[in-house]
Amino acid sequence: MTMPTLLLPPRYIPDSVALWRAAVEAGWGVERLPGWTPPPSSGDLEPVLYGDPLWAGVIAEALSLALLEPPLDWLVRLPAPYRKREVHVTSLRAARQVTEPSFIKPADDKSFPAQVYASGAALPADLELPEVMPVLVSEPVSWEAEFRCFVLDRQVTTLSPYLREGELAKAEDDTWPATPEETAGALAFADSLLGDLTVKAPPAFVLDVGVVAGTGWAVVEANPAWASGIYGCDPAGVLPALRRACVPRLRLTKEDAAWVVDRTLEGA
Repeated sequence: MTMPTLLLPPRYIPDSVALWRAAVEAGWGVERLPGWTPPPSSGDLEPVLYGDPLWAGVIAEALSLALLEPPLDWLVRLPAPYRKREVHVTSLRAARQVTEPSFIKPADDKSFPAQVYASGAALPADLELPEVMPVLVSEPVSWEAEFRCFVLDRQVTTLSPYLREGELAKAEDDTWPATPEETAGALAFADSLLGDLTVKAPPAFVLDVGVVAGTGWAVVEANPAWASGIYGCDPAGVLPALRRACVPRLRLTKEDAAWVVDRTLEGA
């Protein structure tokens, strides 16, 4: 039986180092690529990627891998009781016309700061960004605490706090502390969403949940497992989600193909 090989980008960051160690402990192969080209022996590997979206996309294309993830409008389609605020996806051009204070973020990257803008006119104008790029516009809310959950087959494999009142939830000793009540609340809310089969979800992804001041638990957003920071999550719990999110295109089922994202916004 072929063991997976974790492929990592050239840049060393704490997350990739932690995943490297967990993969070695699990008996996986690990290769840190020197650039944007897959290893010469890649035909013998079961490759599993972890890295930024641009790098992962290039390597996946070269290896004929499909990367599974939530679509750009996943949060918009989520039932309102899980979202607890108004959210819609539109183009950058349309977002510039928003007249009320709104939380605005790129739907697919970090090309401009995700934050509350007084209006769409306050969005950066000096960046060379396509006006048709998709952005998410949402009602501003105040998040008391936010948790990251890695999900495999609708089960949380590991979770960690990552923000408190908008600041990193990391302690001076490099831990990511949370009370048992907070952790139980995050897990219970995530489990309630994942147990609702009317909510469509990829086989593996990252689900961020948090507490909205005065409202309670809600979904922050969803992201690809293979490009998301792990914060205080157990790296051993992250690996299975990464593996499931990387599928050879020759073995791509119709069900999995529904989670291969087309990064364009038609008719924007």
